[in-house]
Amino acid sequence: MQAKVLVPKRVFPEAIEYLQDKVELDYNGTDENLSAAELFDRLQDKDGVVSMLTNRFSAEVMDALPKLRVIANIAVGFDNIDIPAATERKIVVTHTPDVLTETTADFAWALMMSAARRIPEGERVLRAGKWDKWGIDLFCGPDIHHSTLGILGMGRIGQALVRRAQGFQMRVQYHDAFRAPAEVEQELNLQFVTFDELFQTSDFVSVHVPLLPETRHLVGAEQFKLMKKMAVFINTSRGPVVDEEALAWALEERLIAAAGLDVYEREPIVRTSPVGAGKRGADTAYRECFVQHAAGHVHARRRKPRHRAGGETPAHPGECDAFRCPSRAAGSEAVDCAYC
Repeated sequence: MQAKVLVPKRVFPEAIEYLQDKVELDYNGTDENLSAAELFDRLQDKDGVVSMLTNRFSAEVMDALPKLRVIANIAVGFDNIDIPAATERKIVVTHTPDVLTETTADFAWALMMSAARRIPEGERVLRAGKWDKWGIDLFCGPDIHHSTLGILGMGRIGQALVRRAQGFQMRVQYHDAFRAPAEVEQELNLQFVTFDELFQTSDFVSVHVPLLPETRHLVGAEQFKLMKKMAVFINTSRGPVVDEEALAWALEERLIAAAGLDVYEREPIVRTSPVGAGKRGADTAYRECFVQHAAGHVHARRRKPRHRAGGETPAHPGECDAFRCPSRAAGSEAVDCAYC
């Protein structure tokens, strides 16, 4: 008898082709989220679910789904799933680590370039027909080359970002809950600094940590107060890692020069104009680069996650080569390292 599996939202067709002859598939091939009631109803007889970040699996939800045996999360992170509860109930949780490492690093770099060099603002002015003359300091922004990049979270994506920074002769420093092995620091020419020092001394700060209870609002008003006036802040990790109101305030008060984001606290609700018409005014509120959670959206992604989503489990935590695996530290075998 084939296992019954629900895919609650449209995914790439290659993944569906892979699953169709292996399981009895229930597929919602639209971009519309199933209501909580409909999702619950369709999961009643399912052995597995190919879940999205928008699908929440708490202990209470799992208790109401006694047949559920596998949650295959199409994401690197897994903050939408209660991992200890799944482990206790012998529900296997898989995710798709390392599928988007280079892709997300590319996107973080693109945000850094765009925010620093004021590319979104320049395009808006040009398209609006408001460019009427050249000025010596028109859209002036900070250099990236030979500046200091501070990375919060030196996992796979953090390390991939370092390799991009090396091409721009940047000095790279980092902070992490777990320090990188000496050979990694030596290979990438990294300097480990304290949490506060990272914000105080970096020209660019890029965040690459998972959303855990201890990382929610990890970056807030106190950190923005420490940053340089011309510093650029980038977040491609998870929205709630940053206090969005504090970031809006920091931009309003000109505590930092720019921010580049593709994740937000209450997605898809996005505060697209955090500065508004405050002290900086509409004509000077220039350095915010906002993108809709798209760091992983590349054509090559169509094939990469399909095998894991189809039921292959990630490496055992003990075999994971990442040096700061929270699952390993917690003794869980449900997932491998998604700390990126």
